[in-house]
Order: sequence, then C-alpha cells, then structure tokens
Amino acid sequence: MCGLSVVYGFIMSEQTDRDRDGDRVEVVDINLSLVASEDDGARRKAVARKLRVKPERIQAMRLIKHSIDARRSDVRIQLRMEVGVGCELPEYVAPEPSYVTVSEGAPRVIIVGCGPAGMFAALRCIELGRRPIILERGKDASARRFDLGPILKRGEVIEDSNYCFGEGGAGTYSDGKLYTRATKRGPVRDVYETLVAHGAPQQILTDAHPHVGSNLLPNVVKAMRGSILKAGGEVHFGMKVVDFLMNAGGDVMRGVLGAGGEEFLGDAVILATGHSARDVYGLLARRGILLEQKPFAVGMRIEHPQPLIDSGQYWYERGTERPRILPAARYRLATKIDGRGVHSFCMCPGGFIVPAATENDEVVVNGMSLARRDSPFANSGMVVTVEPEDTVAFSGEHGVLAGMAYQKDLEVKASLAGGGVQRAPAQRVGDFIDGRLSATLPETSYFPGLTSARLDEILPHAVSYRMKLGLRKFGNQIKGFTGDEANLLGFETRTSSPVRIPRDASSFHHPEVRNLIPCGEGAGYAGGIVSAALDGMKCAEAVV
Repeated sequence: MCGLSVVYGFIMSEQTDRDRDGDRVEVVDINLSLVASEDDGARRKAVARKLRVKPERIQAMRLIKHSIDARRSDVRIQLRMEVGVGCELPEYVAPEPSYVTVSEGAPRVIIVGCGPAGMFAALRCIELGRRPIILERGKDASARRFDLGPILKRGEVIEDSNYCFGEGGAGTYSDGKLYTRATKRGPVRDVYETLVAHGAPQQILTDAHPHVGSNLLPNVVKAMRGSILKAGGEVHFGMKVVDFLMNAGGDVMRGVLGAGGEEFLGDAVILATGHSARDVYGLLARRGILLEQKPFAVGMRIEHPQPLIDSGQYWYERGTERPRILPAARYRLATKIDGRGVHSFCMCPGGFIVPAATENDEVVVNGMSLARRDSPFANSGMVVTVEPEDTVAFSGEHGVLAGMAYQKDLEVKASLAGGGVQRAPAQRVGDFIDGRLSATLPETSYFPGLTSARLDEILPHAVSYRMKLGLRKFGNQIKGFTGDEANLLGFETRTSSPVRIPRDASSFHHPEVRNLIPCGEGAGYAGGIVSAALDGMKCAEAVV
C-alpha cells in the first residue's frame, strides 16, 4: 500500500524517511517542450528523472496543473503531476452537488443579488442549515440571453436584464474567467469544484488560468440554482429591491421591500448586488447608511487581431500557424505613471467586445469570449486608477457617490460621441497617443458599430495623459501592440465599485446596522468571480 495524506483536495505523499524506491504517491513538477508535453512517454521519463527512479517504476500519473511558460522563445509547458511510484493512484472522484435539504422553519437569510457572491452565499447557507432567499432584479439565464438581442441589434438597453444584471451576475456573459491571485482569501479549489459539480469543464481544475466561457457558464449557474431550490432555498427573479425594512431605531436590518410591495424578512440581509446596482448605493445614501469612497479604474477596451498577440507572446513569425498545443495567447501589462496604476484588465483572448450599459443614455464596453476562444480578435480593458480626490468635481452634488457620478459622466459622453444606439466612440492607438482623429478604424468584434472620436480629449486629462505614457511603454513589450491594427473603444468604466459599504472585520456586519452584511464586488470586497464567490461563502458563515 502507498502511504498517503490529503492536502488541498489532492492526494499527496507523506513526508517520511523511507527509501526513495519505496511504493508511494508523489507530486512532481516537470517542464517540457511543446511536443514532449503531449507525449505520455516523455512525461513518464521526465517524472522518473525528477524522482530518480526507473521509468518502469512509474505505475500511474495524473495531471494536477497545466501552465505555459512563454518568457523565452523556447516556449515550455509546465506540468504538475500526481504520480504513483510502484502503486496505482486512488480513483479520482468527480465533484457532484450534494446538499442536505433545509427545513421550512429554518432561519431565513435574505440575499440580494444572484451573482457569484449571492449564489455561493446561498449554497453555504444551506450547508450551515440556513434557508437562503435570493432576490434578483434581472431574469434567469435563459430569458436573459434573449434580452441581449435588443442591445446588440437595436442599441436598446433593457435596464434590469442585460450584460450586468440577471442570473449569474456580470460574469455569466462576460467569459467566466476564474483566474485569481486571491488565494489567501479562502478555499479557491472548493469554488472550482463547486462549478465542476454543476457542469463546468473539469479542465478548470488543472488550468493555471481557468475560464468557463460565456456559452457554457449559463448552464452552470442554472444548475447551481437547481441545487439551491432542491435544498429548500428560494430564488425570485424580476425582484428589484427598492427599500430596506429596519427596526424603529434604524440600526437593525429586518429585511427588504420589493418593487411590487413584497416584504422579505430574515435573520440577516446579505447585500451582494454587484458593482452596477447604482440605485442600491443611492438607497443606502438616502437611508443615511454609512458608505465610503474607494479607488477604482476607468479607461477603454483595446482590441487587436489575435494572431498579432499570439506571435508576440509565443515568439513566432506573424503569418505562420500557431502551434496547435498553444491556446489563444493572453497578456497582462502594468506600470505606474505619476503614482497611478495603468494596467490591462479582464483580458479576453479570442474574444469579443460587448455593450455593457445598464441605462439607455450611456455606452459601456466590456469583453467576453466563448469556451474555445476562437474569435479572430483579442481584447482587454486598458485602465488608469482613479482616486477619490479625482472625483472632487462631483462631490458637491453627489457626496460619497461622486465616483459613481464620475463613471456615469464618462458613459454619457461615450454615448454622445458614438452617436447613440450603443455605437462606441473609437480611435486607433497611434492616433490616441499622437492626439488626432482616426480617418479610418480597424475591423472590430463590437457588433453595434464604431464612430471615430477623440477619446484622448473626452477622457479626463489625468487619465488620458497617463494612458498615453502607459501605452508607449506597453508598445515596447509586445510587438505591434500600439501599431496601426490596434484600436481603442470607449469606455471601460465598470472595473469595480467606486463605493465601499463598510463592514466589521470580524463579524462582517455593517458597523452601524446590525444584520446588514455587505458582500462581494459591489460592496467593495472582491474583484472577480472567484473572489466574489469566496466572499459570499464568508458572509454566509458570518450569519451563523
């Protein structure tokens, strides 16, 4: 028998002083060429060399992690393998949803928002014996898909059902990127396994930069909803929250009020509305509930032909075919200009730019891609950090919501410059840097269409000049990045919430309103699907 212990969901070898040729399970990192990485025999030999055993001693292997090292022209594949030396590996058991049904009389937790924070909070509530009641202003994922048609074809925003609002949150139709650096926030592996249990591809358990894809993620979130309902929870769509139900003193949250007069009462309210629920921020401010300004970022979507990015990142000549083993290339770029960050954001290899406005008088752009990432375009947010002091011009009228007004002002200007019906203002990167109107624009994945405009003049000067300097730096890092094929679309404004809803560091309750638990990206405590999911789980635990 092999001596085994379980660490982070993987079978790992016990740390013993046994002879290296003893039967055991090991976890080994190997680095191979593109061709060798696809060859089982080459993997076996590399593992044997690393463990200093004969190849025939390697009885079984299982992939744990796959990543690409493209820092040099000799692109390598890094593999982490679970290896049976002289013994078989224990059978892999795929994750499956399994939740004990909560009773009708179990304590109720009201969850406002059905994005990753809200859904993972609901599943954790069930595990802890609480009955989650999810209220979502938008529609279920299937109905929501049909509401994307008008914004793409006619430029008409359905204001409670769009790329930002609805089942699964903004990430449902924005790629489902799962990569996170927030590994200290909680059990990232648990999030991945929950998604796999509900239909996400098992590949997300091994990829270094996992994503689900906008064509697959809707079915995953529908399956998660099914688990919530089957276990005794509730999910109400088209249920816009318009007020809070509080005690006479205004310092204890009792529940919420729906737009149709529906009252939902519970032991706690987890507020997981996402970063675009501006009416909720307004409601909090009118109610006198403490809010704080926080930094955020604004900028544009930058778009290139995917082969340009591939050739630059994978070190081969443009025009030759990308090696089959390699996926559409990604990049991550960051610098600091005069104390503010300039960086890429939400990079979508083989993706599309989509209209992410939530009201009809604005233009907002975002990126997404399908599971195969086979679009001929690559796009990314290219943004500059905005600090609260940059929004002071809006403070007189909007107070703590000045950052939100700053975002909205840019979005309205984008709509005016684009000409309405969700046409986006655009400018070639070189023209943006040099300060001139683009006579023509490159082809684009953005369906509603483009209008040539001076984005460098529309953006606030503090953003524009930093962006120009940042782009010059990035042009030296990736060949062709600022060339004639590179295009900028305005504006990327919903990178994160400009407001933080404060909460106690240990109890997670609002410091002034007991039983109000701010949660996820909209409350200022997450920055993507995985971190929002982890925060949702923590907030559910805080209820208990």
